[in-house]
Amino acid sequence: MARTAGRSLELLSLLQTVNRWSGPALAARLGVSLRTLRRDIDTLRDLGYPVHASGGRDSTYHLGAGNTLPPLILDGEQAVAISLALQTSPTTVLGLRDAADRALNTLTQVMPAPLRAQVDATRVTTIHNYWEFSALPINPDILNTVGDAVRRGHFLRFDVLRPDSTRPAPRDPDFVPPLRVEPHHLVLWAGRWYLVAYNPAARAWAIYRVDRMHPHTPTGIPFTRRELPAHSVASFVMTSHERGDIPGAWQCLGKATLTLPADLVARFAPGGSVIEYIDPDHTRLTLGAWSWAGIAGILATFDTDITDVEPADLRAACHRLAQRFTLGHVSQ
Repeated sequence: MARTAGRSLELLSLLQTVNRWSGPALAARLGVSLRTLRRDIDTLRDLGYPVHASGGRDSTYHLGAGNTLPPLILDGEQAVAISLALQTSPTTVLGLRDAADRALNTLTQVMPAPLRAQVDATRVTTIHNYWEFSALPINPDILNTVGDAVRRGHFLRFDVLRPDSTRPAPRDPDFVPPLRVEPHHLVLWAGRWYLVAYNPAARAWAIYRVDRMHPHTPTGIPFTRRELPAHSVASFVMTSHERGDIPGAWQCLGKATLTLPADLVARFAPGGSVIEYIDPDHTRLTLGAWSWAGIAGILATFDTDITDVEPADLRAACHRLAQRFTLGHVSQ
């Protein structure tokens, strides 16, 4: 009886982790015959778990969703994974930190003692790093609206806000008429939320900062999904210089022109930087740090010619670093 119950729990865990299993694969994973597997499937159904089968000699199985689905069963690795994910989740959404803490407390309260001990052993303290360039937390309602349009494949209409989240008036020079785009991917990168979308009016792909979007009422109008102009959404976002970014809030902020293409600079510039395309071989980079020497050091990592360095404090810091290296003032 104990072996049967343990096998049922293992079967339930497997059905929760893969969308669809073949009967032979499940039986082999559990080390049982196909007949025993079918009995265990019937046991789960009797307990209220909606296990669906494709039918036929080579049946496949998957766990359906529904209001009658009993509580999820987690093994030790799954429980620890969820615990660490909740504790280290980025605070890029308003209220997410408190919600994550409540979810973890709820999870641990219903765990058996051995599983709770495993989770408690992985309690961690997260510390903010000064090189994290996260934007201000975003409103979850905006994230839900944009994400729902992506999921449904519906056109999205929105106003473009200023960096301070205010809406410009129609006569303001930075006013942009409401946009109507095909939303394809919602992306979190370097502590910022981006929407990868196709703009039919401009006949071009674009990347928009979600924290600078004011969505309109859902359109409910579907569109046909297109192929990205890159092999992956990650490479498209990381190598695009037009992402609606603004400089991070640093005590020192400088600019320089690099003899490198914009897509290369965009890929390796730290979060919170602004990349401006000049021509195929030159890029204007705006970035910050807690010292002028810090900015100079970041610029040096690109290992290329640098011109038009601003302001004077940054130029002086570059000269000081060059002088130190020239004189050999480097600890052995």
